[in-house]
Amino acid sequence: MKFYSFLFLFIIGAQAKAQFFKKDNGLAHTFSIVARDSLTGEMAVGVQSHWFSVGTAVSWGESGVGVVATQSFVNKSLGTNGLVLMKEGKTAGESLQQLLKEDEGRDVRQVAMIDSKGNISAHTGKNCIEYADHITGNNFSVQSNMMLTNKVCSAMAKAFEGSSGKPLAERILLSLNAAQEAGGDIRGKQSAALLVVSGKKVQPWNDRQIDLRVDDSPDPLKELDRLLFVHRAYEHMNNGDLFVEKGDMKNAMKEYNDAMKKIPQNLEMKYWTAITLANNKNISEATKLLSEIYSIDTNWKELTKRLPKAGLLTVSPSELEILTK
Repeated sequence: MKFYSFLFLFIIGAQAKAQFFKKDNGLAHTFSIVARDSLTGEMAVGVQSHWFSVGTAVSWGESGVGVVATQSFVNKSLGTNGLVLMKEGKTAGESLQQLLKEDEGRDVRQVAMIDSKGNISAHTGKNCIEYADHITGNNFSVQSNMMLTNKVCSAMAKAFEGSSGKPLAERILLSLNAAQEAGGDIRGKQSAALLVVSGKKVQPWNDRQIDLRVDDSPDPLKELDRLLFVHRAYEHMNNGDLFVEKGDMKNAMKEYNDAMKKIPQNLEMKYWTAITLANNKNISEATKLLSEIYSIDTNWKELTKRLPKAGLLTVSPSELEILTK
């Protein structure tokens, strides 16, 4: 009789677990932050975990709508459906309350949402693995579960609040690093992600201002920090291209130079700066830059020869000869 009682309890327990753990959702015991910049309206999610490709499960966002972090025994639908409800006009709190009411696995969920108006809501299920907690503040929520210590959330909140005035993405990284320094995930670290969307509605193809993921790394936050640095450098390149379109070469070259100062070893940045100089009849300066590039990799010289046909290099045959020496 005892065997059958045990078997019954085992089956019931397995059925209960199946309600909140599904193959297409997965696990993401982790720490994260959702936040909003009150000046720019930008909204962001940052996360690190000892779980592969955590950014594909935890972080969700849409410009002009809001952002969501869903973790612990992840229910990905809380991300997509949370955005749908906020897009319909519900606050972050109303959206989360409705979703949790419908979710039988709410006791093992950890979720945080912030909408475009700055409303915040967070939930830590009573059965999330220790240490599990969340802290909400002005324009942010930090949350963690399965942590080594109980100081992770307070460290994240302190770092975010103490970094006012910095760009939102950089503040998110400071908060994540503070979490790791306070102990982080008890299992260690493997992946991280950073997502930033605009506070205003934009074209769908421009929805994500920053979308960086480190899927598998011994030091994911260090790599995420490097990727954000590269992203900032390429922002200067993009700004330079916009100035070129407007015929403003002075500001274009300033942006290109700022990009190259950030990553002087990046041949791509040097190359397109040189091509821009050549297109604006500064053949001498263009040649100097191109010569440096060719000395490292001759494939760029072959590319230069192909650009006139594509209309990307508008120089005379004699000038092209100089540029490809």
